[in-house]
Amino acid sequence: MNPTDEQAAAADHFHAGDHLVLQAGAGTGKTTTLALLAHGTQRRGRYLAYNRAIARDAATRFPTTVACKTAHAMAYAALGHRFARRLNGPRQPSWRTGQALGITKTLRIGDRDISTRTLSNATLRTVTRFCHSADDRLSLHHVPRLRGLEDDSLHTQLAETVMPFAHKAWSDLQHPDDGVVRFDHDHYLKIWALTHPQTTAEFLLLDEAQDTNPVVEQIFTAQRDHAQLVMVGDSAQAIYHWRGARDVMTGFQGTALALSQSFRFGPRLAAEANRWLAIATAPIRLSGTETVPTEVGPVDRADAVLCRTNVGAMGTVMDLLAAGIQVGLVGGGGSLQALALAARDLKQGRRTGHPELVLFTCWGEVQDYAAHDPAGRDLQPLVDLVDTHGTDALLTAIDRIQPEDLAEVTVSTAHKAKGREWPRVRIANDFTPPEDSEERDETGRPIPGPIDEGEARLAYVAITRARERLDLGGLSWINDHPDGCLS
Repeated sequence: MNPTDEQAAAADHFHAGDHLVLQAGAGTGKTTTLALLAHGTQRRGRYLAYNRAIARDAATRFPTTVACKTAHAMAYAALGHRFARRLNGPRQPSWRTGQALGITKTLRIGDRDISTRTLSNATLRTVTRFCHSADDRLSLHHVPRLRGLEDDSLHTQLAETVMPFAHKAWSDLQHPDDGVVRFDHDHYLKIWALTHPQTTAEFLLLDEAQDTNPVVEQIFTAQRDHAQLVMVGDSAQAIYHWRGARDVMTGFQGTALALSQSFRFGPRLAAEANRWLAIATAPIRLSGTETVPTEVGPVDRADAVLCRTNVGAMGTVMDLLAAGIQVGLVGGGGSLQALALAARDLKQGRRTGHPELVLFTCWGEVQDYAAHDPAGRDLQPLVDLVDTHGTDALLTAIDRIQPEDLAEVTVSTAHKAKGREWPRVRIANDFTPPEDSEERDETGRPIPGPIDEGEARLAYVAITRARERLDLGGLSWINDHPDGCLS
């Protein structure tokens, strides 16, 4: 390859032995750059991939001196194989696991009855949150907050009840041969991390560093004294904070470099991306490739429609199906189906085990919570979807979703679209603008409120999935927002 100046600079610093943190914008060839570094040395290295598919692809591009693995694969080879008998055991309801752990009594907290099923679910989620953390021991902050128990004193009561069962569950998971808790891959990764492992590799390359779980960050940074560390990612694509990931790039001690030349799209889309990068206070700005004529404007028939939420994606799927279009959904309809089934249970007067709705006794409570409680505003689109279409229509639509390779249009959330690209992309209408502030301009109109940095990062991910044409659609409000003129 003919490296760009930025890629050549990264190679120079790598060969000088520097620890590197490489900000790589959308479509800038980060894996190609890492392969360039690896091919320029005879030292033994490891490439830590975000998932198995990326690891497999990287293995075809890196020299044989570099092992391309996920952190889970490293953990399995070192220690996880001892638990092979327990892996992929039969699924069972959380209440059954909880019963085996001794959860047998309903708990009253405030004006809510917390069922054994809910306590069991909270216990297992507590263990999962601990496994994703860099913490050495289980503690109260690992207990998840439940809708309806947002008050700190109520959450403390829940946490103090859950913790003894969480400790019992974690103890159960230490047994390689048998136990009552279903053993999964995050469990052996955490058990391995707690041994403070050391790699024999001479350098480590961490990909997608902006979405690294604290447990993987801990393993990676602990190698600093005996291995050269290179982390690469895009801080502006750090969009998984809600599930435990955090951007480890901004605080990493190393030589900071950037890849800003995008090969995916042209200058017009790069300029659009830079508006959102400025709002997100990102450390890079992009330049497009002149020979790639990407346009920004309306799209009659998009290859992909990108949505803000799962509920927005379902609404888009139903609109497209009603128009007679064959639709695919990235990730499938499992999570939406679970929400629809939970809503149907509540509408029929039954409690549900869905973690988002588990504390509600009927659908009316959900409607009231979404309409009047600030903590429930994100449920309002689900309520609107169910109340407009009904759960049976939603479930029927989910059954009509096609595999992506058979679909005319692919629908995705922006989160699930990360790492993907399509020729023509339209942004769905559930990317809503921020609320107006109390201030007014000279004409008396309310001045829009500031754009949340997290929302700006998500918008940046969404718009940079396009190669040929982008329809801003639900993000077109940026053209009238005061922050939209930033460069």
